[in-house]
Formats: sequence, structure tokens, C-alpha cells
Amino acid sequence: MMRGLMRKIEEVAAEQRATRITAVDVWLGALSHMSDGHFREHFVQASADGIAEGATISTELSDDITHPNAEDVLLRGIEVET
Repeated sequence: MMRGLMRKIEEVAAEQRATRITAVDVWLGALSHMSDGHFREHFVQASADGIAEGATISTELSDDITHPNAEDVLLRGIEVET
């Protein structure tokens, strides 16, 4: 899951010709097995030595287990430096 998210972040950054990602905003599905803290730990590890290292992380944790994306972590947006 985290690899896919990092690929998406890097794709968006490349499209925007970013030199650095400064902030990442994600939505955590109720059945994604991710808490805010757990997501942050994995993001810090996955982004180490990459374009998103040190980015500010904003999360929203859903409690709706019937949501169509309840098992997912969705990228809502990023802020970049160009």
C-alpha cells in the first residue's frame, strides 16, 4: 500500500516538475488498518532519501466502514517546491 502511494506522490511531483514535496494530505479508510501514527511511521520510512523526505503530513481518518474506499489510503493532495 505504501509503495503504491509513494509511486503516486512521485508521479504527481514529476508532472508538476517539483524539486521537493513539502506537504502530503491523505485520507485513511476505516478498514485500511492505518492510524495516524502508524501511517506517519510508514511514510517516514518510505520517503527517506526521496523527494518527499521531511514533508508535513496531514491525515483524515474515516470511521465509515461502508465507504467504497474503506480499505484504502487515498492521496488527497501534495504541496511542492519547483
